[in-house]
Amino acid sequence: MKIRIGFGLGTAGLRDDERFAGFVGDLDRLGFDSLWMSERLTSPTLDPIAGLAFAAGYTRHLKLGTSVLVLPGRNPALIAKELASLDRLSSGRLLLAFGLGAADPAEHQAFGVDRRERAAWFDEALPLLRRLWKEDDVDHDGPRFCYRGLSVRPKPIQNPLEVWMGGLGPRTLERIGQMADGWLPSQCTPTDAAAGRKAIEQAAAEAGREIDPEHFGAIVVYAHDEIPDTLRKTIAARRPDLDPADLVPIGLPAARAALTRYVDVGISKFVIRPAVEPDSWTDELNAVAEEVLPLQT
Repeated sequence: MKIRIGFGLGTAGLRDDERFAGFVGDLDRLGFDSLWMSERLTSPTLDPIAGLAFAAGYTRHLKLGTSVLVLPGRNPALIAKELASLDRLSSGRLLLAFGLGAADPAEHQAFGVDRRERAAWFDEALPLLRRLWKEDDVDHDGPRFCYRGLSVRPKPIQNPLEVWMGGLGPRTLERIGQMADGWLPSQCTPTDAAAGRKAIEQAAAEAGREIDPEHFGAIVVYAHDEIPDTLRKTIAARRPDLDPADLVPIGLPAARAALTRYVDVGISKFVIRPAVEPDSWTDELNAVAEEVLPLQT
Protein backbone atom coordinates (compact mmCIF):
# COMPACT_ATOMS: atom_id res chain seq x y z
CA MET A 1 0.00 0.00 0.00
CA LYS A 2 1.48 3.32 -1.10
CA ILE A 3 1.15 6.02 1.55
CA ARG A 4 1.06 9.54 0.12
CA ILE A 5 0.90 12.76 2.12
CA GLY A 6 -0.27 16.04 0.65
CA PHE A 7 -0.80 19.44 2.23
CA GLY A 8 -3.98 21.52 2.14
CA LEU A 9 -4.88 25.14 2.73
CA GLY A 10 -8.51 24.67 3.71
CA THR A 11 -11.10 27.39 3.15
CA ALA A 12 -9.21 30.16 4.95
CA GLY A 13 -6.43 30.44 2.38
CA LEU A 14 -3.33 32.51 3.03
CA ARG A 15 -3.63 35.86 4.74
CA ASP A 16 -0.93 37.19 2.42
CA ASP A 17 -1.30 35.85 -1.11
CA GLU A 18 2.22 37.05 -1.98
CA ARG A 19 3.51 34.13 0.08
CA PHE A 20 1.77 31.58 -2.12
CA ALA A 21 4.71 31.09 -4.49
CA GLY A 22 7.12 30.39 -1.64
CA PHE A 23 4.60 28.05 -0.02
CA VAL A 24 4.18 26.05 -3.24
CA GLY A 25 7.91 25.93 -3.83
CA ASP A 26 8.54 24.61 -0.31
CA LEU A 27 5.99 21.81 -0.79
CA ASP A 28 7.76 20.71 -3.96
CA ARG A 29 11.24 21.05 -2.43
CA LEU A 30 10.41 19.05 0.69
CA GLY A 31 8.80 16.14 -1.15
CA PHE A 32 5.13 16.50 -0.26
CA ASP A 33 3.06 14.44 -2.65
CA SER A 34 0.48 17.10 -3.45
CA LEU A 35 -1.06 20.51 -2.85
CA TRP A 36 -4.81 20.63 -2.17
CA MET A 37 -6.91 23.77 -2.48
CA SER A 38 -10.49 24.10 -1.27
CA GLU A 39 -13.34 26.05 -2.77
CA ARG A 40 -15.48 28.52 -0.85
CA LEU A 41 -16.76 31.42 -2.93
CA THR A 42 -17.70 33.50 0.09
CA SER A 43 -14.35 33.12 1.91
CA PRO A 44 -11.01 34.86 1.24
CA THR A 45 -9.39 31.69 -0.10
CA LEU A 46 -7.94 31.73 -3.60
CA ASP A 47 -9.93 30.15 -6.42
CA PRO A 48 -8.62 26.56 -6.57
CA ILE A 49 -8.41 26.30 -10.35
CA ALA A 50 -6.46 29.55 -10.61
CA GLY A 51 -4.22 28.63 -7.68
CA LEU A 52 -3.48 25.17 -9.01
CA ALA A 53 -2.77 26.56 -12.48
CA PHE A 54 -0.15 28.83 -10.90
CA ALA A 55 1.31 25.88 -8.98
CA ALA A 56 1.42 23.80 -12.17
CA GLY A 57 3.74 26.31 -13.78
CA TYR A 58 5.80 26.88 -10.65
CA THR A 59 6.59 23.22 -9.88
CA ARG A 60 7.54 20.06 -11.74
CA HIS A 61 6.66 17.20 -9.41
CA LEU A 62 3.92 18.37 -7.02
CA LYS A 63 0.49 16.90 -7.74
CA LEU A 64 -2.43 19.32 -7.74
CA GLY A 65 -5.66 18.52 -5.91
CA THR A 66 -9.07 20.07 -5.30
CA SER A 67 -10.54 19.42 -1.85
CA VAL A 68 -13.23 19.81 -2.88
CA LEU A 69 -14.44 21.48 -6.07
CA VAL A 70 -18.16 22.25 -6.07
CA LEU A 71 -20.01 20.78 -9.06
CA PRO A 72 -23.63 21.97 -8.61
CA GLY A 73 -23.92 25.36 -10.29
CA ARG A 74 -21.27 24.70 -12.93
CA ASN A 75 -21.78 24.05 -16.62
CA PRO A 76 -20.26 20.59 -17.26
CA ALA A 77 -18.87 21.57 -20.67
CA LEU A 78 -17.06 24.62 -19.31
CA ILE A 79 -15.59 22.92 -16.26
CA ALA A 80 -14.63 19.88 -18.39
CA LYS A 81 -12.52 22.11 -20.63
CA GLU A 82 -10.96 24.02 -17.71
CA LEU A 83 -9.93 20.85 -15.89
CA ALA A 84 -8.73 19.03 -19.00
CA SER A 85 -6.61 22.08 -19.86
CA LEU A 86 -5.13 22.12 -16.34
CA ASP A 87 -4.34 18.42 -16.53
CA ARG A 88 -2.50 18.95 -19.82
CA LEU A 89 -0.62 22.04 -18.64
CA SER A 90 0.53 20.16 -15.53
CA SER A 91 1.63 17.06 -17.50
CA GLY A 92 -1.07 14.93 -15.91
CA ARG A 93 -0.65 15.99 -12.27
CA LEU A 94 -4.28 16.95 -11.57
CA LEU A 95 -6.15 15.22 -8.71
CA LEU A 96 -9.88 15.86 -8.53
CA ALA A 97 -12.22 15.66 -5.57
CA PHE A 98 -15.75 16.96 -6.13
CA GLY A 99 -18.51 17.75 -3.68
CA LEU A 100 -22.01 19.15 -3.38
CA GLY A 101 -20.86 22.34 -1.66
CA ALA A 102 -21.06 23.64 1.90
CA ALA A 103 -24.36 23.64 3.77
CA ASP A 104 -24.29 27.44 3.81
CA PRO A 105 -27.03 29.72 2.41
CA ALA A 106 -24.38 32.21 1.22
CA GLU A 107 -22.69 29.49 -0.81
CA HIS A 108 -25.99 28.30 -2.27
CA GLN A 109 -26.74 31.87 -3.32
CA ALA A 110 -23.27 32.27 -4.85
CA PHE A 111 -23.55 29.12 -6.94
CA GLY A 112 -27.20 29.74 -7.79
CA VAL A 113 -28.42 26.28 -6.81
CA ASP A 114 -30.99 25.57 -4.12
CA ARG A 115 -29.71 23.15 -1.50
CA ARG A 116 -32.47 20.69 -2.38
CA GLU A 117 -31.29 20.62 -6.01
CA ARG A 118 -27.59 20.06 -5.41
CA ALA A 119 -27.62 16.25 -5.42
CA ALA A 120 -29.69 15.99 -8.60
CA TRP A 121 -27.41 18.50 -10.35
CA PHE A 122 -24.35 16.54 -9.26
CA ASP A 123 -25.81 13.23 -10.42
CA GLU A 124 -26.46 14.62 -13.90
CA ALA A 125 -23.23 16.61 -14.26
CA LEU A 126 -20.60 14.08 -13.14
CA PRO A 127 -21.41 11.40 -15.76
CA LEU A 128 -21.42 14.18 -18.37
CA LEU A 129 -17.92 15.25 -17.34
CA ARG A 130 -16.63 11.73 -17.79
CA ARG A 131 -18.21 11.50 -21.26
CA LEU A 132 -16.89 14.90 -22.33
CA TRP A 133 -13.35 13.89 -21.31
CA LYS A 134 -13.58 10.64 -23.27
CA GLU A 135 -16.00 10.99 -26.20
CA ASP A 136 -15.75 13.22 -29.25
CA ASP A 137 -19.49 13.62 -29.83
CA VAL A 138 -21.75 13.79 -26.79
CA ASP A 139 -25.55 13.72 -27.04
CA HIS A 140 -27.47 14.33 -23.84
CA ASP A 141 -31.05 15.22 -22.88
CA GLY A 142 -31.49 16.01 -19.21
CA PRO A 143 -33.41 18.29 -16.88
CA ARG A 144 -30.55 20.80 -16.77
CA PHE A 145 -28.38 20.24 -19.84
CA CYS A 146 -29.04 19.40 -23.47
CA TYR A 147 -26.18 18.70 -25.89
CA ARG A 148 -26.07 17.59 -29.53
CA GLY A 149 -22.79 16.28 -30.89
CA LEU A 150 -20.83 18.32 -28.34
CA SER A 151 -17.08 17.88 -28.37
CA VAL A 152 -14.80 19.37 -25.73
CA ARG A 153 -11.08 19.57 -26.47
CA PRO A 154 -8.35 19.18 -25.40
CA LYS A 155 -8.84 15.86 -23.67
CA PRO A 156 -7.01 15.28 -20.36
CA ILE A 157 -3.65 13.54 -20.39
CA GLN A 158 -4.90 11.15 -17.71
CA ASN A 159 -7.22 8.56 -19.20
CA PRO A 160 -9.37 8.30 -17.28
CA LEU A 161 -9.16 11.51 -15.26
CA GLU A 162 -10.26 10.09 -11.93
CA VAL A 163 -12.82 11.74 -9.67
CA TRP A 164 -12.84 11.39 -5.89
CA MET A 165 -15.54 12.60 -3.50
CA GLY A 166 -15.78 13.62 0.14
CA GLY A 167 -18.57 13.30 2.69
CA LEU A 168 -19.74 10.91 5.38
CA GLY A 169 -23.53 10.65 5.08
CA PRO A 170 -25.09 7.30 4.12
CA ARG A 171 -26.42 8.58 0.78
CA THR A 172 -23.07 10.23 0.03
CA LEU A 173 -21.20 6.98 0.69
CA GLU A 174 -23.62 5.16 -1.57
CA ARG A 175 -23.10 7.77 -4.32
CA ILE A 176 -19.32 7.40 -4.00
CA GLY A 177 -19.58 3.66 -4.50
CA GLN A 178 -21.82 4.16 -7.53
CA MET A 179 -20.01 7.06 -9.22
CA ALA A 180 -16.57 7.95 -7.82
CA ASP A 181 -13.03 6.59 -8.08
CA GLY A 182 -11.97 7.36 -4.52
CA TRP A 183 -12.95 8.86 -1.17
CA LEU A 184 -11.44 11.85 0.66
CA PRO A 185 -13.51 12.75 3.74
CA SER A 186 -12.89 15.37 6.43
CA GLN A 187 -13.83 15.37 10.14
CA CYS A 188 -13.57 11.61 10.07
CA THR A 189 -12.08 9.32 12.73
CA PRO A 190 -10.23 6.12 11.82
CA THR A 191 -13.31 4.22 13.00
CA ASP A 192 -15.50 6.32 10.69
CA ALA A 193 -13.03 5.70 7.87
CA ALA A 194 -13.15 1.93 8.30
CA ALA A 195 -16.97 1.90 8.35
CA GLY A 196 -17.18 4.32 5.41
CA ARG A 197 -14.82 2.25 3.31
CA LYS A 198 -16.91 -0.84 3.94
CA ALA A 199 -20.12 0.98 2.93
CA ILE A 200 -18.53 2.38 -0.23
CA GLU A 201 -17.16 -0.99 -1.30
CA GLN A 202 -20.56 -2.58 -0.74
CA ALA A 203 -22.31 0.10 -2.81
CA ALA A 204 -19.71 -0.28 -5.56
CA ALA A 205 -20.18 -4.05 -5.67
CA GLU A 206 -23.96 -3.64 -5.91
CA ALA A 207 -23.42 -1.27 -8.85
CA GLY A 208 -21.07 -3.71 -10.58
CA ARG A 209 -18.04 -1.53 -9.86
CA GLU A 210 -14.84 -1.78 -7.84
CA ILE A 211 -12.94 0.99 -6.03
CA ASP A 212 -9.16 0.69 -6.08
CA PRO A 213 -8.19 -0.36 -2.52
CA GLU A 214 -5.55 2.41 -2.50
CA HIS A 215 -8.10 5.10 -3.32
CA PHE A 216 -9.24 5.77 0.24
CA GLY A 217 -7.95 8.88 2.00
CA ALA A 218 -8.64 11.42 4.72
CA ILE A 219 -8.19 15.13 5.38
CA VAL A 220 -6.53 15.56 8.77
CA VAL A 221 -6.41 18.94 10.52
CA TYR A 222 -3.85 19.34 13.29
CA ALA A 223 -3.23 21.96 15.99
CA HIS A 224 -0.05 22.85 17.84
CA ASP A 225 -1.23 24.02 21.26
CA GLU A 226 -5.01 24.09 21.38
CA ILE A 227 -7.94 23.71 19.01
CA PRO A 228 -9.32 27.12 17.99
CA ASP A 229 -12.77 27.97 19.35
CA THR A 230 -14.22 28.44 15.87
CA LEU A 231 -13.11 24.95 14.89
CA ARG A 232 -14.43 23.50 18.13
CA LYS A 233 -17.83 25.02 17.40
CA THR A 234 -17.81 23.69 13.85
CA ILE A 235 -16.99 20.18 15.06
CA ALA A 236 -19.62 20.40 17.81
CA ALA A 237 -22.25 21.32 15.22
CA ARG A 238 -21.28 18.57 12.77
CA ARG A 239 -20.09 15.86 15.15
CA PRO A 240 -21.68 16.43 18.58
CA ASP A 241 -20.90 12.80 19.43
CA LEU A 242 -17.16 13.46 19.49
CA ASP A 243 -14.58 15.30 21.53
CA PRO A 244 -12.89 17.73 19.07
CA ALA A 245 -9.54 16.21 20.06
CA ASP A 246 -10.71 12.94 18.49
CA LEU A 247 -10.62 14.71 15.12
CA VAL A 248 -7.84 17.27 15.57
CA PRO A 249 -4.56 15.89 16.93
CA ILE A 250 -2.60 18.39 19.03
CA GLY A 251 1.08 18.47 18.16
CA LEU A 252 2.92 16.97 15.20
CA PRO A 253 3.81 13.71 17.00
CA ALA A 254 0.09 13.25 17.65
CA ALA A 255 -0.63 14.01 13.99
CA ARG A 256 1.82 11.31 12.92
CA ALA A 257 0.22 8.86 15.35
CA ALA A 258 -3.20 9.70 13.92
CA LEU A 259 -2.03 8.99 10.38
CA THR A 260 -0.71 5.64 11.54
CA ARG A 261 -4.14 4.75 12.96
CA TYR A 262 -5.74 5.55 9.61
CA VAL A 263 -3.17 3.41 7.80
CA ASP A 264 -4.04 0.53 10.14
CA VAL A 265 -7.63 0.54 8.77
CA GLY A 266 -6.59 0.76 5.12
CA ILE A 267 -6.47 4.53 4.53
CA SER A 268 -3.39 5.53 2.57
CA LYS A 269 -3.86 8.97 0.95
CA PHE A 270 -3.74 12.00 3.22
CA VAL A 271 -4.20 15.73 3.10
CA ILE A 272 -2.97 17.42 6.27
CA ARG A 273 -3.37 21.06 7.17
CA PRO A 274 -2.92 23.26 10.23
CA ALA A 275 -5.89 24.55 12.19
CA VAL A 276 -4.30 28.03 12.26
CA GLU A 277 -2.16 29.65 9.61
CA PRO A 278 1.45 29.78 10.86
CA ASP A 279 3.58 32.92 10.99
CA SER A 280 6.14 31.23 8.75
CA TRP A 281 5.02 28.68 6.18
CA THR A 282 8.61 27.63 5.53
CA ASP A 283 9.22 26.80 9.20
CA GLU A 284 5.86 25.03 9.43
CA LEU A 285 6.40 22.89 6.35
CA ASN A 286 9.94 21.99 7.40
CA ALA A 287 8.63 20.78 10.76
CA VAL A 288 5.72 18.84 9.25
CA ALA A 289 7.97 17.25 6.65
CA GLU A 290 10.46 16.10 9.29
CA GLU A 291 7.71 14.54 11.42
CA VAL A 292 5.28 12.94 8.96
CA LEU A 293 6.88 12.55 5.54
CA PRO A 294 8.90 9.51 6.66
CA LEU A 295 5.54 7.69 6.60
CA GLN A 296 5.40 8.00 2.81
CA THR A 297 6.20 4.79 0.98
